[in-house]
Parts: sequence; structure tokens; C-alpha cells
Amino acid sequence: MNTPTITSPRITIFDTTLRDGEQSPGCSMTPPQKLVMARALAELGVDVIETGFPASSQSDREAMALIGREVRGPVLAVLSRCLPGDIETSVKALESAANPRLHVFLSTSPLHREHKLRMSKEQVLESVHKHVTMARGYLDDIEFSAEDATRTELEFLTEVAQVAIAAGATTINLPDTVGFTTPDEIRATFQHVIGNAAGADKVVFSAHCHNDLGLAVANSLAAIEGGARQVEGSINGIGERAGNCALEEIAMVLKVRNAFYNFDTGFDTKRIVPTSQLLSRLVGMPVQRNKAIVGANAFAHESGIHQHGMLRHRGTYEIMRPEDVGWESSQMVLGRHSGRAAVEARLRALGFWLEEEELKLVFEQFKAMCEQQRVVTDADLQTLMQGTSSSDGYRLASMTISDVGSRANALVELSDPEGNRVAETAQGDGPVDALFSALSAATGIQLTLDSYHVHSVGIGADARGEANLSVRHAGEILEGTGTSRDIIEASALAWLDVTNRLLRQREGEKTQEAVSA
Repeated sequence: MNTPTITSPRITIFDTTLRDGEQSPGCSMTPPQKLVMARALAELGVDVIETGFPASSQSDREAMALIGREVRGPVLAVLSRCLPGDIETSVKALESAANPRLHVFLSTSPLHREHKLRMSKEQVLESVHKHVTMARGYLDDIEFSAEDATRTELEFLTEVAQVAIAAGATTINLPDTVGFTTPDEIRATFQHVIGNAAGADKVVFSAHCHNDLGLAVANSLAAIEGGARQVEGSINGIGERAGNCALEEIAMVLKVRNAFYNFDTGFDTKRIVPTSQLLSRLVGMPVQRNKAIVGANAFAHESGIHQHGMLRHRGTYEIMRPEDVGWESSQMVLGRHSGRAAVEARLRALGFWLEEEELKLVFEQFKAMCEQQRVVTDADLQTLMQGTSSSDGYRLASMTISDVGSRANALVELSDPEGNRVAETAQGDGPVDALFSALSAATGIQLTLDSYHVHSVGIGADARGEANLSVRHAGEILEGTGTSRDIIEASALAWLDVTNRLLRQREGEKTQEAVSA
């Protein structure tokens, strides 16, 4: 007899990447971009997608129409103030949606009542009743949010929720709008409102937590413990100020710690990383490397102690499999903190089996290389084993950037791997664009820029500029880093970092082919 599969109850995931997330400075999206992201969210397994705030812009209305015509599985929601005009505009925007939800909100805290709304408690209650009733007259699925709920008097918040339920709301959201609360407080808030508002057992309670104190995920989990059955947030945690609850973190907490929470989501977790990377490309906001789940370092190990443990049993330093969230595998990053065991393991994976004395010599050379560069790649190891000098690659001899009308002109002079001088010029829309074009012409390596940013390393007189870029070559995504007192030079070094790595890889492949022949 087959044993039936026991599944945990589901937490509804309400994604606001396209609304609250897009309000993050510099993260606005066009309607076609929102459609692309909405498709990805549907494939990920999001239950509710909030597409925008129709009364705020024509762009949001167009986006809702596009998404509604194509994305048919998830519930599609739009946000509306408690104003008749907003509600009517939102209802019209939802006409294309197969499963529409109208999300209305009104501030409830003393601070907002006095300084933003200039309304009394009685006026707030009247407005909630009037506008939720009006919204319910159009649609059956109505969510009401008490903005700044966690700074609202508990008894008044309970009364607000009760009025909204009586007026026809089917979901009650108690947001931590400014990221002020703590896990114990928000747990108690949900327990009190759910335990005391008439009709609370007939609706779904939702948590929408901001990350101003870094507690958005912790507070959302505490809200679940207090009775919330919907969590609102965004991919990569983007949103106003410090952002929203990161949905990929909520999904994996509930999956990894399922025995503790006994809840799950509808996420296809293998799609988490691709969805995160898509959003990063669409809005041009890179994910910090040490970000949980989706950061480049989330499954990367450089410490020799950690690498030794991982080689023995991955469970020593990983609580989930990278493949389960969309990464290809864990990364053993070889750098100056790496130990001999990790270097030996990587060499064996590359086909090099060394005797003790040979390994000792190569490890010393490896450590010397680490003093010159942050990360040692497979190509670098192969170069060490081949004993060639090709690891120098192209070196930057000089560069000149100038303006040519509305465009920039770059002249670069390089020293190639054989020591010859190569010079090329190119024009571009800006100094960096011209520089990269000239470097591509000089090296013969064509790279497509995905993302690029510079920042300062160090302080005072010792400060330097560090350039980081992500590029595509032959379908592969590669990252490069360069450091210099001049940020344009740092950018050139980052480009050459990738170029030289590709050249070393080609040489290694030729050597392996010659050996095999």
C-alpha cells in the first residue's frame, strides 16, 4: 500500500514587486517590462500579483491591461486609496483580469491621522466602511490595508478591522509600513486583532512588513505565528526605503524549517534564482553578493576550514542545496583564505593528481598568486600546472579618453601576452562605453555588458575605486573586478580581468586537446 504524501498548509504569497517594489528609487519599469516580470512571477508560483496603482499613472493602467490579458493563473491585484475616483479607476483597470482583486488602504495610526489625513477616529471608521462597501459592490475579492497598523492603538486597529470585515473585505492586511515593529509585538498584534474582531474567522489576515530595521522577514514569520495566512513582499526585497520582506527568503525558511512552522508556499523554488536575476536585469539593481538565497556568495565557500568540511559532507556548512533554489552548484572559491585540501580537490577535478612534494610547491605558487588577485580560477590553476607565463595576459599600458561632439573617444594601448604593443580607438555614448569598445577591438574578445558599477574601497588618501561588471560571452555570464585610484582605469582592468580569463581558458583547452591527441 502506498503511503500518502503529507503536505503542509499553504501560506498565500502576495507579490508586490511590480507595485511597492517598483517604488524603490531607480526601479521603475515600463508596461512591457512588467509583463515579462509578471510571467516569471506566475511561473515561480506566486498566488497574488499586485501590478500597480492605476490611479497614479497611465503606465500602471497599461501594465495591468497587458498582464491581465496574458497572465491568467494568479490573482491580479491593484492598489487604491479610499477615494471613489481611485476605486472606479482601479475597477476599470482590472477588467482584463481573470481573477481580480481590489486592494484599498487607509492610514490608521495617530501620527497619520493627525498629520497626513487630518481625520478623527470616527472619520477613519466612516471612510473604511464607505469605501470597502463601494469596492465590494464591484468585486468579490477585496483586500483592506490599515496603513501604519503597527503604530496604531490596538483596540482601534481591532475596530478598523471589524468595520472592514463587516463592509465586505475578504483579506485584512496589517502592515508594518515603516518597519518599526518587532517579532514579539507583531505576533501579539495579529493574535489580538484575530481574537477580538467580529468576523475575523471568515477572512484571511495578511502581513506586509518593511525592512527599515532589517526585521521584515522575521516580522512576517512572527505574523504567521500570530495567525496571518498571507505574506506580502517582493523579489530581492526591493521596495520603498530599505525595501520589503524578501519573498525568496520567506519561501525557503518555510521549506527548510518546515518541521518548525508546518507551512509551505506554492513556489517552484528552482525558479527563485532565475526570477531574481531577471528582476535585477530589468531594473538595473544588482543583488548584494552576501544576500541570502540569491546573492552570488550564498553558496560560495573560501575559508579553508569551511572548504575542508564541505569536501567531507556538504551539510557541514550548507543547510539547503543550491540546486533547489536555481543555482547550478556550490562554489569552492579559491582565494587567500583557502586551504590545501580545497586546492588539491580542485586540481583533481581538473585532472591533475600530484604527489605530496608537487602539491606543496603548487600550493606555495597558489598563495603567491593570491597576493596579486582576489580569486584564483580554474584557468589560473591550469596555468600554474603548465608552468607558462601566459597568465599575464593583456596589460593596460595607457589610455586616453576625450570628447568628440556629443560622443566620447577612447584610445587604448595594451601589451599582449607575447609582449607586443596593440593600440585601438573607438567611440561610444560615454567614456566607459567607448573604453570597452576599444578594449574589445584591441583584444578581439567581444563581451556584452550586463551590469556595471563602481564604488570606493578604503578611506582617505588610501581610497581607491573598484569597478565590478557582469558580461556575457558565448552564452556564459562572467564577472570581472578592477581596482585603481582612477575609476576609468579600474573599469578597464575589470574588462581585461574577464578577457584574460577567457584567453587562459582557451589555452588550457588547446593544451588538453594536444595531450589527448
